[in-house]
Amino acid sequence: MRIMTGPQAASGSPTRRILPVVLFNLLCYIDIGLPMAVIPVFVHQVLGYNTVLAGLAVSVQYLATFASRAGAGRLADRRGAKPTVVVGLAVCTLSGAALMLSGLLLHFAALSVVLLIASRILLGIGESWTATGAIMWNIGRVGAARTAQVISWNGVTSYGGIALGAPIGQILSGLPLPYGGLTVVGLLSAGLTLFGFVLARQYAPVPPVPSKAPPMPFHAVFRRVLPHGMVLACGSVGFGTISACLALFYAHNNWSGAATALTGFGLTFVMMRFLFARQIDRRGGLVVTFVSLLVETLGLCVLWQCSSVTGAALGAALTGAGFSLVFPAMGVLAVARVGPENRGAALGAFSVFLDIAVGLSGPLLGLVIQTMGYGALFLVSALFTLAGVGVTIMLKFLPR
Repeated sequence: MRIMTGPQAASGSPTRRILPVVLFNLLCYIDIGLPMAVIPVFVHQVLGYNTVLAGLAVSVQYLATFASRAGAGRLADRRGAKPTVVVGLAVCTLSGAALMLSGLLLHFAALSVVLLIASRILLGIGESWTATGAIMWNIGRVGAARTAQVISWNGVTSYGGIALGAPIGQILSGLPLPYGGLTVVGLLSAGLTLFGFVLARQYAPVPPVPSKAPPMPFHAVFRRVLPHGMVLACGSVGFGTISACLALFYAHNNWSGAATALTGFGLTFVMMRFLFARQIDRRGGLVVTFVSLLVETLGLCVLWQCSSVTGAALGAALTGAGFSLVFPAMGVLAVARVGPENRGAALGAFSVFLDIAVGLSGPLLGLVIQTMGYGALFLVSALFTLAGVGVTIMLKFLPR
């Protein structure tokens, strides 16, 4: 029996209509959070590879997400959001299985790291399909006028999932080997999204927006969202720094609590979405983005100058608070530049900028660590977010 989740069955507030579908995004991002504080240390300290490869092992997920965004958006536009979500959850399940095998084979370092990278690639593909599909599914349920609310809820579950998954993953990684560590993290990852896959198949779909005109080519959509995507890319470098390098920074200083700092990042991110997401409609995306990027820059500067666990946790929390509203604030403006029949492609093209920024920031910032040290890592990231402030100011003069 199918669970009716289309507009004809949904009742109550828009939030109540959004929550059943956004659950799938939450499961996906718990999977992303579970190994986040574990993988860099596993690659660098357990397998013995350098910090560049440790950063790449995290960031390759976002490169895979980048490569699959266009396909995810087009599938959601043409065949509907449900198939996109279902496929994404299935791929995330395969990712968890590969992660589990990587942990089991840790004594074979080369094979273990290959399986780990394969797991990250699969997770990146699964993320793009699940996240894009969930947004499109909920826009179909509550209407395009509530796009900002839909994107905000997707972000709440995204970074809330990371905040929930990171400390759990670090606790599980401390279990005795070989069946602890990444093995049990991978097993839990596979189980969560397998549950989501089974549940999503029971939900009734929302049909795609019909269109007599041919779909806009992806490169044309990409050009439409390019200015706003550049801002997102600048802001995403801070997130890439936290996700790929914060655990290494803590390990370098012999500090404990990297997962707690990641949780702080996620919690402040979620709180900002809850408290201030409506400011996007009230004050406009450009104003919200301008203030957000200034706060993110402040957080990275605190990390640059900090010398204690408390300072690092504060810097990570400020970075999360600043980054929180950049995606929905810019995303609403970007999606408005194309028609409703190309909404999925626009979301995919816009999200590509986050994928590129986070995907490249891991290995490049790992190189910064090797050549200039950990202090320069956060200063370089702050300069990128400050550049985003400048681009946001320029967007005020962009023709509508």
